[in-house]
Amino acid sequence: MSTGALLLTMAACGLVTFLIRFSFIAGGQRLPASPAFSLFLRYVPPAILGALIAPEIFPGGPVLADIPGNPRWWATLVALAVAVATRSVLATIAAGMLALWGAQAWLA
Repeated sequence: MSTGALLLTMAACGLVTFLIRFSFIAGGQRLPASPAFSLFLRYVPPAILGALIAPEIFPGGPVLADIPGNPRWWATLVALAVAVATRSVLATIAAGMLALWGAQAWLA
């Protein structure tokens, strides 16, 4: 494949991706959202965040091995406590990162 054909293919893929995403943004305001659908959408960001974080906490699957030596477990417990106490996403992320760095330094 020549360089020109490759660049044209990449530009076409980018344009198609943009048009698909833009259609939801532009057309979504014209469609009325039911209260049930709006309630459903409130759970999407926490579900995505959980899906991104879970593989880091459970690297070998659901087996809970080597908990005392795993700094991610300690950071998870601290972040969970901060999340329950403050209900602030920013405070939870900051506390979790600080706890992870501290646990990595302590357990290293």
